[in-house]
Amino acid sequence: MLHRFLEIDPASAVPIWRQIEDGMRRLVASERLAPGSVVPSVRELARALRVNPATVSKAYRRLTEAGLLTVRRGEGTFVGELDSVALEEERLLLLTDGAASFIRVATSVGASREDATRAVAESWKSVASEDGEGVNNGG
Repeated sequence: MLHRFLEIDPASAVPIWRQIEDGMRRLVASERLAPGSVVPSVRELARALRVNPATVSKAYRRLTEAGLLTVRRGEGTFVGELDSVALEEERLLLLTDGAASFIRVATSVGASREDATRAVAESWKSVASEDGEGVNNGG
């Protein structure tokens, strides 16, 4: 069922392996994938996402190198046992990457810092209300 939470866009300029890696990082950082929980095999996820197993394998390898996944020979692949500090570092990494991407878009269209900040505030309200969260959550 993991594949339902991974958003893969074949038309995106971002390589599919990176989309899988980023999606898994978000799931781990948000604790939707709990430490120690099993993840699908490379073949299972490749079949579910309709991608080449080598693509999934590359994402899993990078996630394993980063400590987010662990492989137990003969048992399968599992979410790594990350402590609260490691989870917070992963969240910060994801936020920093997302912020840098947003800033590149904002500057490419000539937006000022104030315009960009206003866009974030408006988007926060919109997304928070869609998710059923209070507008005051986190800001």
